[in-house]
Amino acid sequence: MAKLLQTILEHNATFVGTGAYEQFRTDRFPNKKMVVLTCMDTRLTELLPQAMNLRQGDAKIIKNGGAIVSHPFGSVMRSILVAIYELGATEIAVVGHHGCGMTGLSCDSILDKARHRGISDDVIQTLVHAGIDLPGWLRGFEHVTDGVQQSVAMIRNHPLLPHDVSVHGLLINPETGKLDVLTAGYEVNVPAGASS
Repeated sequence: MAKLLQTILEHNATFVGTGAYEQFRTDRFPNKKMVVLTCMDTRLTELLPQAMNLRQGDAKIIKNGGAIVSHPFGSVMRSILVAIYELGATEIAVVGHHGCGMTGLSCDSILDKARHRGISDDVIQTLVHAGIDLPGWLRGFEHVTDGVQQSVAMIRNHPLLPHDVSVHGLLINPETGKLDVLTAGYEVNVPAGASS
């Protein structure tokens, strides 16, 4: 049986050779001036853009486990700020989903599986002694709404986020694509006394 990478490369040669990429041509600026932070769940790969009416080039889409912004100065927040300041984004949508695998995720479960796959206790203890907060880093959330609201709050309250950028929190049904608004970000970040 062929390895997955080989089948990808064979497909890619045909894709490029036949010019199938032409339909996807666009530039690096998001047409709808939007950033979407969503989960890496495979059910959302094509469903989420369709459900949000996003076509190739419309939005910057950032994916990670649970649509979580875990650190205000981590790579997710950096990507959001680059999209705003360098690429002209003016709205951010944090989109979690029902049935997320990050719900109830525990550090102990992941570390047990890591040990089973050959990661030694010595490595884990080295990380702990180096000051890595493994339980905090490898933690999910109790309810998906909590994860979305936490990410929205971290983005909205970031000291480098301009006040005219709207940050929304949504939930998507991974079966039907139905979107529910948890929080709409219009006028939330407008400073007191500013006109809308």
